[in-house]
Amino acid sequence: MGEDQKGKRLKRIVFVTVGTTSFDALVRAMDTQAVREELRRRGEDGLVAVDYFTFSPTIADYLLSAELVISHADLRLGKPLVVVVNEDLMDNHQSELADELAARKHLFCSRPQSLGQALRTMDLEALVPYSPGDARPVATHINKFLGFQAD
Repeated sequence: MGEDQKGKRLKRIVFVTVGTTSFDALVRAMDTQAVREELRRRGEDGLVAVDYFTFSPTIADYLLSAELVISHADLRLGKPLVVVVNEDLMDNHQSELADELAARKHLFCSRPQSLGQALRTMDLEALVPYSPGDARPVATHINKFLGFQAD
């Protein structure tokens, strides 16, 4: 944790988002003693401030200021990410994708009930930056197959 110009300790921010779906299990998991204790241990000096909002036209500033993001998924900002899979969704494709990205060491994957354990055992230094692929060749192939003209 760093300090500002006056030597005051800066607050570390953990940003949690449930996206546009209802994900009460993640909200409840964030309020468990195991999760609160692990966040304190990781640098909150025993003080955990909780702030919340139900809607923001942009969350970019929140994501940029965070040192850790706990979410359903978003790899674009290059922040350490713990994906918590919403098991209440039907045809849960999140689980397969999150498990694969975790196996490739791009993120950490958890279920709501095991979030405290995931935070306790994660090693942020072990993460490998995610480089998105180039979808243009696939799009070009599909467009050609469908008979669309290339631009």
